[in-house]
Amino acid sequence: MYVIVEIQGQQFKAEAGKFLYVHYLGEQVNEGDTVEFDRVLLVDADGAVKVGAPTVEGAKVVCEVKRPLVKGEKVIVFKKKRRKGYRRKNGHRQCFTQVVIKDVIA
Repeated sequence: MYVIVEIQGQQFKAEAGKFLYVHYLGEQVNEGDTVEFDRVLLVDADGAVKVGAPTVEGAKVVCEVKRPLVKGEKVIVFKKKRRKGYRRKNGHRQCFTQVVIKDVIA
């Protein structure tokens, strides 16, 4: 059984026992906390598909926070204009939260 859940504007395929890297949930969550997401868009229970309009009533995903702050790979942003002497180099590392899915309630 799996569900499609919306977490902070992004859609994830969620199954029990899987790890997800979601956008940083902020300083209000700590390691070991339980977080629930109720914006379930689709439920697939062994071939029986239920699609929400816009969400499935009563369905939710229960997750446990494993690592509250995980930094992603560094992305280099380089801007240049030829023959003008304009060069800018900037780097960025996105912050994520690692969660493990404990239960899917459909």
